[in-house]
Amino acid sequence: MATLLRYYTFSLFFTAACLGLGLWYAISSSDTLGAVLQIMWIITILSILEVSLSFDNAVVNATVLREMDPVWQQRFLVWGIAIAVFGTRIVFPLAIVAIAANIGPVEAVTLSLNDPERYEEIVSGAHIGIAGFGGAFLAMVGLKFFFDADKEVHWIGVLEKRLTKIAALPAIEIALLLVVIWVISSQLSDADALTFITAGVLGLVTFIAVSALGEYLNMREEAKKASGVVVRSGLGGFLYLEVLDASFSFDGVIGAFALSNNMVVIALGLSIGAMFVRSMTIHLVRKGTLAEYRYLEHGAFWAIIVLGAIMLTSAIVHIPEAITGLIGVVLIGLSFWWSVRHNRAEKAAEATAAE
Repeated sequence: MATLLRYYTFSLFFTAACLGLGLWYAISSSDTLGAVLQIMWIITILSILEVSLSFDNAVVNATVLREMDPVWQQRFLVWGIAIAVFGTRIVFPLAIVAIAANIGPVEAVTLSLNDPERYEEIVSGAHIGIAGFGGAFLAMVGLKFFFDADKEVHWIGVLEKRLTKIAALPAIEIALLLVVIWVISSQLSDADALTFITAGVLGLVTFIAVSALGEYLNMREEAKKASGVVVRSGLGGFLYLEVLDASFSFDGVIGAFALSNNMVVIALGLSIGAMFVRSMTIHLVRKGTLAEYRYLEHGAFWAIIVLGAIMLTSAIVHIPEAITGLIGVVLIGLSFWWSVRHNRAEKAAEATAAE
């Protein structure tokens, strides 16, 4: 128990601080006990939903983070939370409002506090662009994992083995994604179609740019190692993880308005969830869970592909966030169970061989 708490101590203190701020805000802005309790309840529910929606995010983060040195792992936990909380959960929605309403940042903050209904309307109105960018980026993350000619471990063998063979065709996953973006855009009005295609292409370009930067930095590190300098900056992985985290957060930020249109309440609830996701990531890395359960990351990447597909199709049809989170949990749960079965089979085979 003490070992487990070591990974989540900061998250628990952070949660206590956010709940304290939430209570202070609820008391100062509400006249009745019922209203105060309602605000605290919404903050709690939002934090739980953020964790459930982002568990696959934690698993995928761990696949990247385990290749980074402990220094950059800690920087991801400390610096990354500032970007995740203040950037994606607070600054991002405010930036959308400022751009969409053609107002300054101060006016955007004032609008979010004094006219939350209008604030929600503007943020929700930007959904087409958010769906295109976030969906394209997440889809590429998942597709890149399975369209890998060197991939040897397969969970859903019938499908994954074929994807590995198809991966021999250069940039096939990019072509597939562009076709999907075009098909969905054909169901939208001309203005929305242009927005969706532009956002989708930008999401694709962002993935390529971040991946290229990571490869460049890794090449520099390998060159330094060859010359006798032991250095691993992890900067490329750090940037990749931050963009990935932002993409995961888009649907959570938009979906939070189903429970509240109060910026303070949403920010506090989602921030608690974001902190726990980071602690879960560090826990998975330090405990070596991904190595122990060989199909776990497969389940997470399938969940990412599904989430990317849902975000893209949400431009034409709404899919409840609860379904999105449930699909992710089911896929990761199945991959975990399959991993346990594999481990038991291996132990049984070793025991039989030893007799």
